Amino acid sequence: MPNRRFADGEVVMGRWPGSVLYYEVQVTNYDDVTHLYTVKYKDGTELALKESDIKSQSSFKHRKSQSSSSSPSRRSTSRSRSRSPGRPAKGRRRSSSQSREHKDDKKKIIQETNLALLKPSENNTRRYNGEPDSTERNDTSSKILEQKLKPDLEIERVLDQYSLRPREEEKKKEEIYSEKKVFEMVKTTEKVSSKTKELEFGGRFGTFVLIFFLPATVFYLLLMCEQDDPSLMNFPPPMPALESLWEARVFGVFLLWFFLQALFYLLPIGKVVEGLPLSNGTKLQYRINGFYAFVLTAAIIGILLYFQFELHYLYEHFLQFAVSAAVFSMGLSIYLYIRSLKAPEEDLAPGGNSGYLVYDFFTGHELNPRIGSFDLKYFCELRPGLIGWVVINLVMLLAEMKIHNQSMPSLSMILVNSFQLLYVVDALWNEEAVLTTMDITHDGFGFMLAFGDLVWVPFVYSLQAFYLVGHPTAISWPAAAAIIILNGIGYYIFRSANSQKNSFRRNPADPKLAYLKFIPTATGKGLLVTGWWGFVRHPNYLGDIIMALAWSLPCGFNHILPYFYVIYFICLLVHREARDEHHCKKKYGLAWERYCQRVPYRIFPYIY
Repeated sequence: MPNRRFADGEVVMGRWPGSVLYYEVQVTNYDDVTHLYTVKYKDGTELALKESDIKSQSSFKHRKSQSSSSSPSRRSTSRSRSRSPGRPAKGRRRSSSQSREHKDDKKKIIQETNLALLKPSENNTRRYNGEPDSTERNDTSSKILEQKLKPDLEIERVLDQYSLRPREEEKKKEEIYSEKKVFEMVKTTEKVSSKTKELEFGGRFGTFVLIFFLPATVFYLLLMCEQDDPSLMNFPPPMPALESLWEARVFGVFLLWFFLQALFYLLPIGKVVEGLPLSNGTKLQYRINGFYAFVLTAAIIGILLYFQFELHYLYEHFLQFAVSAAVFSMGLSIYLYIRSLKAPEEDLAPGGNSGYLVYDFFTGHELNPRIGSFDLKYFCELRPGLIGWVVINLVMLLAEMKIHNQSMPSLSMILVNSFQLLYVVDALWNEEAVLTTMDITHDGFGFMLAFGDLVWVPFVYSLQAFYLVGHPTAISWPAAAAIIILNGIGYYIFRSANSQKNSFRRNPADPKLAYLKFIPTATGKGLLVTGWWGFVRHPNYLGDIIMALAWSLPCGFNHILPYFYVIYFICLLVHREARDEHHCKKKYGLAWERYCQRVPYRIFPYIY
């Protein structure tokens, strides 16, 4: 193993990938496996370079002193003498040697130039202010920029050769060149160093704990809801017999539900759209028919109710259904990891390719696992769990009426069902927007998403409805009106912010978006600084938290258990926001710093 030459924190000269130019960089890390140095440029860009592409500053300073020792007057005299017809051949050879030295000096001076601050041109593609969840590239805009610069290349070389360019013009040219190089450099770096270096969720140990902690949390919440007094002081809740947690018939019903939704997904209805570009430039196709699947599911449920099919079975075996879903998600995760070991490098997830089994199993090793055209991650993202959430809420509403001998459900139960139904229908109606989220563009499909989609969403998100069955809460109409207004405000912020972002992402040149202002970046994406995204950095998260509070308020204030969802949601969104901040700062450099100065608040205005 070769010895490490440069230490962390050392300031050196790094070669710009794909060029002969060297810039001042700082060493931040060294990978003993790949033998690559992670270096940081002055604009905040981080790259992985080979040791052969890094030189010490002292060697550059030494060369600079040598090149500056020969004055322009001496070089000019040499050139004039070389053109004299009376000079011997030896003199002419010396003159040509000095001429070559002059060109070398000029080349060295260019190499020693520090990396200029990037000021992205408006010729770049404008993009949405989104989660750094994606490394997409607008090839059309890049070609347009290249075609605009191409006719002037010959003139540019002549101006450079004879030093006829004004200094201001040189600066502008340097900025355009640097900006284009950064965009190319990011893709080059991704190909050179595809391993995940920065581990989330506490790394290997943290993900190992979460594999057991998440299922335990779900079962604890469900067991507490079944208690007459679900107080935190009554911990731990009585544990049922292990043999009572599993029932083959329940598992069969869960499989029937899963494959029924898979059948709806395969129906040739709904439009087919392309996702965002992958790292190799290709785009996957997705069929948008989630809302149709919801309508078909509602029709089947309606038919079952018409023929008086007993849906109360789901409520009576709710814990067994949760266990069945957890077992299925674990089996699916194992299958996903085994198949990912044979996947090509370009198909692996940028956040789940660490080389550590437990970490990659949890976060997801393969980005878009597919069986033919059936996209497993995209299917699980919205179908079985999200639609299942609505079905569970309906079952809880019917169970409340049956257990308490009510002809009508309580006002609290109606509010919870209505609010969450609106949320699910909105997600399915705007299904195409999920293709631009980090779950699809960045995160692999592993235990985290499989368990989250199939267990956490349907069984934890329905916690308020499950709580109200055993702990009915009466609320007044004025209180209900206030809660409805609160949910409306949250939904308006959530939907308008997401629509604004997705519209700008899909077509930034849309005349309807002309009023939006943005900060251009070196990657070609734009960071919105007007509208909701100029109010806080993550307005969609703000809307989510307000709605989560509105969903919990109908449960009253006797216990904190119904508010677990609010606490969890705040923690989740703060974690996502911190992850977004880290990725955006690394990806956009100085442009992100300018954006943070322009929009100082992250989620809560004037607070955080």
